[in-house]
Amino acid sequence: MKALGAERIAEAAGAELLGRGDEGGPARVTIDSRDVKEGELFVGLPGERADGGQYGLEALRAGAWGILVGGQWARETGNSAELEGLEGWVMGSPEPLASLQGVGRFWRRELGCAVVGITGSTGKTSVKDICRVVLGEKVHASPENYNTEIGLPLAILGAPAGTEVMVLEMGMRGAGQIRELCEIAEPDVGVVTNIGPVHIELLGSVEAIAAAKAEIIEGLREGGAAVVPADAGPLEHHLPKAPRLLRFGEGGDVQARESLVLMGETDAVVLTPAGEAVFKFPFVEAHNLENALAAIAAGVALDIPPADMARRSPGITFSRLRGELVQLPNGAILINDSYNANPISMRAALDHLATLEVEGDRVAVLGDMRELGPESAAFHREIGEHARAAGVGLIIGVGELAADYGPDHLVGDARDAATVLSERLGPDDAVLVKGSRAVGLEAVAESLAGSGD
Repeated sequence: MKALGAERIAEAAGAELLGRGDEGGPARVTIDSRDVKEGELFVGLPGERADGGQYGLEALRAGAWGILVGGQWARETGNSAELEGLEGWVMGSPEPLASLQGVGRFWRRELGCAVVGITGSTGKTSVKDICRVVLGEKVHASPENYNTEIGLPLAILGAPAGTEVMVLEMGMRGAGQIRELCEIAEPDVGVVTNIGPVHIELLGSVEAIAAAKAEIIEGLREGGAAVVPADAGPLEHHLPKAPRLLRFGEGGDVQARESLVLMGETDAVVLTPAGEAVFKFPFVEAHNLENALAAIAAGVALDIPPADMARRSPGITFSRLRGELVQLPNGAILINDSYNANPISMRAALDHLATLEVEGDRVAVLGDMRELGPESAAFHREIGEHARAAGVGLIIGVGELAADYGPDHLVGDARDAATVLSERLGPDDAVLVKGSRAVGLEAVAESLAGSGD
């Protein structure tokens, strides 16, 4: 961003320059006036309770390089007697959010790097984490949760000059949202990890979810490539729109011919249209092998040699709260997968629990799965049955919807779950903690991890 001066930023933002500051560009962009540091650009967005533009003067006092706020706030700040003696650019925009997105799109084009967009019902963050490592040395990936109409342009603007590949998550809560994100990011490769009943309460059907996810295919740059599962399910009839197509998983263009799980690692021979390579992955979960195949397919679409990706694969690490394996103070094993949950990811996590060799019991703390629509009870019952089939001896359900898991204990919140679990968890046990984000089950994991203090 330092390569962009105020005039170029204002032009990209469709904003008016009302005050002057230092030459050169900002070091970073933030939308939180409390987080502004010297040399940064503050963008004041209107919110439900307050308009961030009213904090523009405060940001300048904190040493901001400049502010980009609504026109009214820009004029008031520019005319304020308190501005005297303060340095910083003042930019006024009729629509600060659209301006933020415009600057993000401008920086994406200025960088000229390849862009990989990732969407899907589950696995987006894990595929992003794998891409961040295997796609090269100069890869910029979006931070956690930066996958919305606000977060995605901020993620782009965080990419340093010299970035060669940018990997961006694209979240979806309704039709048209992926299209909007693609208009900002202009992806060269669009990855759809899978399609499942996530947000079905909002969209009405799995087919509608597939159509919303397929917007990433329509949003590809000319000559771009879509990366999809070998069995694309309801996404299948959208695939003719793809300029190029790569399928991953068994029977696909990118698949694991042989895999060996040993000592917490997976060795796999991966076949691709560009040749095969032996990958050493620092994980054992079957669903993460699928995620890795999706990331490798994205690399193939970008003409990255499979051998180069294989060389980097041992360095893969995952974002926190997503399948973290933790040795607890009492000797038990915790799978902390508390970030979110839906039927697809819940089954995968239970399958992971089933693979752990334990002398004691397998225990699952399962929170509500939200936004599943009228079939919610059936989805919860199915997961409860899957847990029992996977050898789970004790299920602790958390939340009203969790009653349909058929739990051994049903509690109202994470605190109560932690209490029950502390009384039941033995040193030879393994426990999975997983539920929708709103349930807050990370508190259970944190309580367990700190139980030896």
